[in-house]
Formats: sequence, C-alpha cells, structure tokens
Amino acid sequence: MGNLARKYLEQQQAEKTVQNKSQVKLKKSWLTPGEKIIGVVFAGMVCFGAVHLISNQSNIYEVNKDIQAVEEKISEQQKVNGDLQVQVSELSSYDRIFEKAKKMGLIRDENNDVKVVQER
Repeated sequence: MGNLARKYLEQQQAEKTVQNKSQVKLKKSWLTPGEKIIGVVFAGMVCFGAVHLISNQSNIYEVNKDIQAVEEKISEQQKVNGDLQVQVSELSSYDRIFEKAKKMGLIRDENNDVKVVQER
C-alpha cells in the first residue's frame, strides 16, 4: 500500500498544480496596444480636421462679409456717378452754354465760324 498511497499523493499534487495553472488566466484586452495607438492617432486626425474645417468656414464667412461691404460701396458710388452724369448732361446743354456765353459778352457769328487763338 505504500506505492498506492504515494501514487494517490502524487495524483493529488498533480491535480493541484493543474488547478493552479488553470486558475492563472491571462486577461486579454479588447484592443492591442498597436490598435489603441492607431485609434488615438485617428481620433486626433478627426479632431484636427474638424478644427481646420471650422477655421476655413470662419475665414470664408469673413471674406464674404468683406465682399458684400465692397459691393455695397460700389453700388453707392454707381448711384453718385449716375447723378453726376445727369448733372453733366444738364449743364452741357447747348442752350445753357449759349446763355453763359451771352452773359460773358460773346456773340454768335452768323457764319458759325469757330476760331482758336493759341498763345505763344
């Protein structure tokens, strides 16, 4: 029986070591370290892209606002130019020029001759 008892003890020790080995389990993480790094880099790129996109939209908004201000100034200047053009056409009428010429003492020649005097 000595052998039988020794075999029994060895068997119990073997079962304990097997149980101890089976109890030590490696905890597997859901992602590997490389995948975590790739995920962090991807998230950083997405954040950078979002900030860059918002910055560009802000710049575009500012430029459009400036363009509208310039177009408004152009429109106002065109109105002023139109008013001045009307004044020019009114002031350059033949009858008005003839009246001014009479006041200055000029008379109209019946031959409608125009003479230019040049200073030397």
